[in-house]
Amino acid sequence: MAKDYYGILGIPRNASVTDIKKAYRKLAMQYHPDRNPGKEKWANEKFKEINEAYGVLGDPQKRKQYDQFGTVGNIGDIFGSPFTATTFEEMMKDFGGAGLRFDFLDDIFGDLLKGRGSSFAFRSFGGRPGKLRFEGQPGQEINLNEVFGQARRPRRQEVRYELAISQKEALQGVKKILKRKGKRLEVKIPAGVRTGDVVKYRNALQTSDGLPGDILIKVTVK
Repeated sequence: MAKDYYGILGIPRNASVTDIKKAYRKLAMQYHPDRNPGKEKWANEKFKEINEAYGVLGDPQKRKQYDQFGTVGNIGDIFGSPFTATTFEEMMKDFGGAGLRFDFLDDIFGDLLKGRGSSFAFRSFGGRPGKLRFEGQPGQEINLNEVFGQARRPRRQEVRYELAISQKEALQGVKKILKRKGKRLEVKIPAGVRTGDVVKYRNALQTSDGLPGDILIKVTVK
C-alpha cells in the first residue's frame, strides 16, 4: 500500500508549499534523537520517514505525480532536488541554533552519500548558528553546497571493450572508430601494445553517454 506522506507530515492534501516546509522542519526538531533520550532508535526511524515524505511532497514534480497516482516511481532522496536540498540546509541551521548534534545523520544518509563519491561525515566541529561547517577528510572543511553537489553528481562508471588488432597495427599503432550510443568515437591504440594491455580513455563516456566515466579497451594482438 502506498504511504500517506501527507499523514506522515501531519498536513492536509491542499497544504501550501510553505506549510509543507514548516511541517517538515518542525517534525525534524521534534524527532531529533537529542530530544528523545532513550528512544534514539525510534527517533531515527521517524526522522527517516519524514525525510522520505518531504523528499516527495517538497518537490513540485514528485508531489504532482504522487497526487495523481498515489505513488512515485523513483523517490530519490532529499539531496536530489534543489527545493528539498534548500530546506534541508535550513533544517541544519535550526539544529545549529538549538545546539543539537549532527552526527546521527551519518546513520541515515552516510551510506547513500558515500556511495556517490562523497568522503565527508556529518560532524559539526565549529561555526556559528546559521553558519555551519562540516568535517570532510582530516583538516578539510566542506560546506553544504558541496555536500548537495556531491549527492547530485552521477556515479562515475567504467565501460570495458575488447579489441583485436594485427601485429602490424600493434607495432605501428592504429586508430579505430568505436560506435556507442549512436556516437562515433575515435580511439588511438599506441604503438608497442601487447595482448592483455588495457588502453584507458578518460571521460570518454561524457561524449557518448553524457555521464562521467571512462572507456577501457583491452587489446588482443593476433
